[in-house]
Amino acid sequence: MRGHATQKNPWNSWKILFAAALLSFAAAGAARAETPAAGGPPWEIRVLVLKYFPVKGDRIDIAVTGDWGETLAATREKTDRLTGEVAAALTEGSRYHAHKNPDAKPSLRYVIAGAREFLAPLPTKPKPGHKAPMTDYGKIVEDVNIREWVEKRGVKEVWIWGYHGNVVGLWESNMAGPWGDISNSDRDPKDLPVLGSTYTVYHYNYQRGASEAVENHMHQIEHVLNYVDGRDRTPGEKWGDLLFWGKFVGSDRSHKIIHPGCGWSHYPPNAEKDYDWANNRTVMSDIEDWKPDGSGRKSPINCDRWGGDSLRWFIFWMQSLPGEGSGLSYQGRPLENWWAFIGDFDRAMRDGRKLAKN
Repeated sequence: MRGHATQKNPWNSWKILFAAALLSFAAAGAARAETPAAGGPPWEIRVLVLKYFPVKGDRIDIAVTGDWGETLAATREKTDRLTGEVAAALTEGSRYHAHKNPDAKPSLRYVIAGAREFLAPLPTKPKPGHKAPMTDYGKIVEDVNIREWVEKRGVKEVWIWGYHGNVVGLWESNMAGPWGDISNSDRDPKDLPVLGSTYTVYHYNYQRGASEAVENHMHQIEHVLNYVDGRDRTPGEKWGDLLFWGKFVGSDRSHKIIHPGCGWSHYPPNAEKDYDWANNRTVMSDIEDWKPDGSGRKSPINCDRWGGDSLRWFIFWMQSLPGEGSGLSYQGRPLENWWAFIGDFDRAMRDGRKLAKN
């Protein structure tokens, strides 16, 4: 998890585009747009939002949160605003090559299925090896009858707005379901109830912003695609040969950029260290025309392409993932729409899908 600094976005054009995405998300939620076709795209991601506000009078109790003591009203307003921004950014990110094709359609559509607010601290429990008590995700989801939300109301994600402040331990993402826990956690098979359908829990910090929340999703995407591509079962010295981590990302077991492909959340193609989103070093990269065989057109790229802004980088990277209508193939096999593994993980696993079609 990165530091508290949040970069400002100076690009007015980006603000206009993002505002349009927010309005689109709000309109879709209000109007309940047409039901996506079975099997997608777009795949509908139904979300349950849970908010924990430990209060002292009309303010958040900083003695509990460790780093946040704003008014309850301001905190409510911020979490509601950030929820919309996160949903809009994730939807925008699922539009294949939208940075150069304004007509690109999203592969994901986010719907807030419900929200619950608790004027209480996050439930916690001791965890061996952790100095701070660990957020008790099992209790959180059981307290809201998660089985009802997942199995009857179709919820696929739970977004928890809470805090960190070094007073609680947390996982940025945590998954449970019939296919196991593929997430950015310690993958404890017992810390969430296992149901008939997969759901993923994300833990956000309202002391921070939309970029940090979206970064949680970035890491989850990376974990899922690595799992589908077999990285968890591949010796480290062969990671560079894998379709996602080696050929798309351009990395190996070091996690650094070995050849400037498309990069990953912490490492844009020109990065020299973790979180290197504002590096103005120019490299030749095929991120805007990536092809699995390496034949894509390479062009000079540096942080100017995403304004040195972490959230813009995340969206730019997501839009580079093979999506709807990519037309790409690998070793003679068409690539799947990789958003299928986020939009309907259970169906993708049941169908035995891989990054390239069987």
